[in-house]
Parts: sequence; C-alpha cells; structure tokens
Amino acid sequence: MARMKPTVALRNDRAGRNKRKRPVVASLREERSVFQRVNWGKVRLWGVSLLFAGMWLFLLARAYQIQIIRGPRYAEEARRAQVTTEVATGRRGNILDRKGNVLAKSVEAGSVAVRPGMVKDPEAAAALLRSALNIPAGKARVAVTDKSRNFVWVKRKVNPRAAEAVRKAAVPGVYLLSEYERVYPFKHLAGQLLGFVNVDGKGIEGLELTFNEVLSGQQKRRVMQRDAAGRRLHSGETDELGDLTGDNLRLTIDTQVQFFAESALTNGVGAFGARWAACMVVDAPSGEILAWAEYPFFNPNAPGAANFFTRRNKSAMDALEQGSTIKPFLMAAALQEGIITPESTYDCEKGKWKLNSRIIRDTSPHAVLSAKDILKVSSNIGSAKIGLKLGSPKYHSYLSRLGFGDRTGLPLAGENKGLMRAAKHWNEVDLASASFGQSFSATIVQMAQAYLCLANDGVKKSLRLVLPESRTDAEAPPREPERIFSPEVMQQVRSMLRSAVEDTGGTGQRARIEGLVVGGKSGTAQKASGKTYGDGRVASFVGMVPVEEPRYLVIVLLDEPEKNQYGGVVAAPIFKNVALNTMAYHGLLPESTPVQALLEVERQKQALTNLEVAENTSSVVTSAQEYPASSTSGVALADVSKSDSKDNIVPSVVGLNVQKAVEIFARKGIVPKINGEGILVVRQQPEPGTPFSVDDAGKYIIWLGDKS
Repeated sequence: MARMKPTVALRNDRAGRNKRKRPVVASLREERSVFQRVNWGKVRLWGVSLLFAGMWLFLLARAYQIQIIRGPRYAEEARRAQVTTEVATGRRGNILDRKGNVLAKSVEAGSVAVRPGMVKDPEAAAALLRSALNIPAGKARVAVTDKSRNFVWVKRKVNPRAAEAVRKAAVPGVYLLSEYERVYPFKHLAGQLLGFVNVDGKGIEGLELTFNEVLSGQQKRRVMQRDAAGRRLHSGETDELGDLTGDNLRLTIDTQVQFFAESALTNGVGAFGARWAACMVVDAPSGEILAWAEYPFFNPNAPGAANFFTRRNKSAMDALEQGSTIKPFLMAAALQEGIITPESTYDCEKGKWKLNSRIIRDTSPHAVLSAKDILKVSSNIGSAKIGLKLGSPKYHSYLSRLGFGDRTGLPLAGENKGLMRAAKHWNEVDLASASFGQSFSATIVQMAQAYLCLANDGVKKSLRLVLPESRTDAEAPPREPERIFSPEVMQQVRSMLRSAVEDTGGTGQRARIEGLVVGGKSGTAQKASGKTYGDGRVASFVGMVPVEEPRYLVIVLLDEPEKNQYGGVVAAPIFKNVALNTMAYHGLLPESTPVQALLEVERQKQALTNLEVAENTSSVVTSAQEYPASSTSGVALADVSKSDSKDNIVPSVVGLNVQKAVEIFARKGIVPKINGEGILVVRQQPEPGTPFSVDDAGKYIIWLGDKS
C-alpha cells in the first residue's frame, strides 16, 4: 500500500479533532446557562436554615435526653457531689466545782481526714500529711491512694500548728474538720473522780461515764453544701447549734480544799511511802463532799499515760478491811443498847488473849480499862469483849443501817458495796474480829457515810457529790434522814474520839491542832491475802473538827505504807494538815492558832491562786511534781518579831493578796483574823493609820474577796 503523505494525514487529524470539540463546548455552554438561572442566594439561605434547624433539633433532643430521660439520675449525682448531710453534735457540757471553776470543758480542735477519690495530686497530698502531721511516708501514701475507702481519718485532734498547716495548704481531697476535744484545766486535780472520755467524746470512766447522757451534746442532722473539691461552703440551715450543747454538771467539790488534800497526800506519801493513798473532806452539816483526792495522781488529759490501777477511782471501787476506825461504831451500838457506859471496865489481858483457837493481840499491853480508854488506846481485846457482849445480830444490824455492805447511792460508776456476811454466818471469832474492824471490808466512801452519822448526832444523812442545780438523771435521789443513835450517845462517842486525840496515850495525838478541839480515830488493819492475812497493812485516820459540833469530816487512808504502818503515825499528820488548811480557808480558825500555821495556810492558798492564774493566762497548770510542800512557810519565824518602818500605826493592806497582807502583819508580831473567801483583801479593821498595839491582836481582821 502506498504511503500517505504527511501533509494530508495531519490535515485529516485536525479535522477530526475539531469535529469532536464542537459537542463538548456546546454542552458547557448549556450548563452555564442552567447555573446562571439558579437563585443561589435562596439556596444559601435555605442551606443555612436547614443547618440551624438540624442543630436545634439535635440540641432539643440532647436536652430532652439529659433533662427528661436522664435528668433524675444526673440530679442525684449532682446532689451527692455538691450537697452532703452530716450529723452535727453539740459541745459537751462543762464540769464545774461548787464555785464555778471549770474542772472539765470541751474546746474546738481540728482533725485531718482524706477522701481518696477527691485527691488530684497524691504526691502533694502525701507530702502534706508527712510534713504537717509527722506520720510515716507509707501511711500517708496509703491514706491518699486507697480508693476502696471513701473517707479516711488520718489524725484526729491535732495541735493548732498542724491544723493551720493543713488549712493553708488547701490540697484537694485533704480536709481539716472541726471536732471537740475534752480538756481538764487543772490537770490531775480530782482526776480519778472526774474520769475521762475517748476520742469520740464519750465518757469512759468516772463522772464522765456516769453522767455521759447529761453532759453529751445533742445530735442533729444538717445539710451542707460543698464545692467541686469537696470543701464545705455553708450550711443549708441557718439555725445555730448552741441549743445542742450538753448540760453542765456542778459538783460539791471545792477546788482549793481539793488542792489542800492532794498537797497533803503528796507530802505524806513522800515521807512514808504507800502503794496508794486517799483523802476525803466532807462538810458535816450538809454531807457535801468538798475534796476527793487520790495519790498517785491521774491526769485525764493523757489517760493513755496512766495504767489501769492509777485511773481507778479506788475510794469507791476498792473495799478494804478498815481496822480500828470501825471501833467508834461498836461503842455507839453498845452505848445505844445499854450494854456499856463510858466508864464500864474490861480486862485487856496484858495485850494477849486467846479466844477459842485464835490469839487476839494489842499493840501495847493493858490491864483493866474503861470503855472510854479502850477506844483511846485502841485495844483490840477490850473491843472484842464488848462486841461479844453486844452480840452478832445487834452489831451487824447497826453496821448495816450505817451503810456497810451496801452502796452509798452516790453517782459513782463501779462503786463497790463491800463485803459483809450475814450475821448468822458469824462465829465468835468473826464477831470479835469485826469488833475491831477486821473480817468485813468497806470503801472509803462508806466510811465517810458512816462517820457522817456520828457527826450529825446519830442521824444518817446522804452524802452529796452534785449540787441540786445540775440535771442529775444519773444520781439516785437522796435518802430520807434516819436516826440510828441518840444525841446523848453521839456526844459520848465524840468525847471518846476527842480523848483519842487530846489525851496522853491516845493513838491520834499527831492529829492535834493547837487552838482547835479535834476528835478522831486511827486505824491499822491487816490486809487479807487469800484465806489468811499477809504482811500488808492499811493505815488510816478519820477525824472531825471541831469535835463538839463537827463542821468538817476528814478521812485519810494509806494502803501499804512502807516506813511505818500505824495510822496514828502516817495518816494523822495528813488529817491535821488538811483540817488546818480547810478551817483557815473558811475563816474558822480561832485567834490562838500559831502564827506559823496560819502563814502556811496562806502560802498554800496563794499557791493555788498561782495555779489558777497560770491556767487563765497560758492554759498551763502546775503539775503534781511542782506542788509546793507543806513545810514551814516562806516567812521565817525570826521575821515574825521584826517590825516594819512604821511600828505604831496599822498598815494598809487593802488591795493586796492575802499572803502579802499576812506577811505585813506578821512582821509586826501578829496574824490577823481572816474572813471571807477570795485572794484579795477588800476590807480591813481597824482602819489604816490608826495606832497599832500587839496587845490587841484579836481585833485585827481582814476580809477577802474575788479578783474583780
């Protein structure tokens, strides 16, 4: 085939391409004409409208889903996250002494807790707990990372410095919560009587336990709002919680008399040693207990630092055989029954007497003694013979009516009723030993109850520990007074008790107070050890002052004294110290009381004032080891005879504290009579500047008042 020329082929190719292009251009022109005819403004408008309509439909559907379908669930979750219901507990009531001094109170304290689910930075939270609370790193890490627990107490009732550190850090998930902490401002003063509370503020022992329902603050639920971090914002209720505060408890205890008793016990145990010791002071006319002291002391601010024995209220919980302090009740029963008179005589067998198979001994040998002298010298043999003559049924009946073998009715948790078998179980030896205070046991509070009958002319009155204005649901109502002995018999018994202290040969001579008429009875009892008696002894002294018309009853007991075992030696001086201070404190000392004794009283009163001032200014009270000793006053005897620069005129002491005022008068050679209560001199007689004379010492009087 002949080849085509190139020129002709090119021409044909171009012609073909031109034919193909013409239809494409035409179609494009047609499309352009269609688009030009569309109203694109409307298209955009409708498009935007549809878009917004779709969005609104979606939002409405979503809102319906959230608020209608899932609304209740989300609302509950929000409520749990933002609002919480907590139980608000009011402040625990205060325990006060008879004059309104606070013995126990509740103060706000910060406690640290963690909600692990709210912790955003575990490392920061753990570091805060380690540094602020001084806890181990492992414990801090577990507290903030343990998601299995919703709430964890880390440390409760922390010190103010730690609380402030946690508050300022404001770490999410770590909370500083407000609680109440129990504080005892006078530390160990009446510690065993007051008892203590646990970390939740619930009474565990002592009056805190007995009156827990009275003292406890009431509880009330309230709604609290909190932010996203879980911190409380404000209460959903506007009412205050002051009405939830527990009731106060006002005791008959007098803080200053309590101080005298504890100070005397400190010195007595320091001189003679003892396993423990106790002292109780009772206002005889009313039966109100002014002091309830036990040594070793117990500080309820730190209950964990003391063992169970120290914390025990042993005056009410421990029953011991009391020994010869029981003998006045034997004499009273025998006199009441007409078995004896004070002058009835008995042969005391030269200090050794065999009854059946038992040997009864006296400390000192005596022959024939009158009943009065039997009590004075504390003859066991003479007492046993009187008891045998009286008989078991009658003697047991009097002891029972006096309260032995039964609880006193005081609001005391765990009070021991003692041990006294029925009279039908007493043989001759039992009766004889019971006559001088062995073979049955009693508590100190039972002894106080019984001696209160002797002090009130034979009428049995109830002891009181709580003043009437307190709400005392936990206290038994006082019993009706019961006459057990006649007034004539009581005068005879109290005369015997006076002889035991005042007369030569009496076992209580160390309780004698110059210028006062004192009556009392010492006791030394063997302690039972299993079925026999061991080497341990109980030394005691019970006395009344003044004995003719008793104003105060003081009971002292030392369990297992070490250096001497006789109550007349180790317990009687403690009685003397407490009785002297108590009488002086109430302005009842006669003018003949020695100068140095009065100065010692004022020094001890000022010592307690210093304790109160320290507590009010720095919340720190002197500890037991810092108590002043009951030795000679700081004013030397030589200074008493010295004169100040103005011998011939009465000095001005109004506005001075009582110690300084007494010292000023003492330098002139006299001690003024002290009336009233308080620590400052508010009035004096004669007026300052009037002529001064030592011969008229009895006319110088100062009156005391409050600090204000």
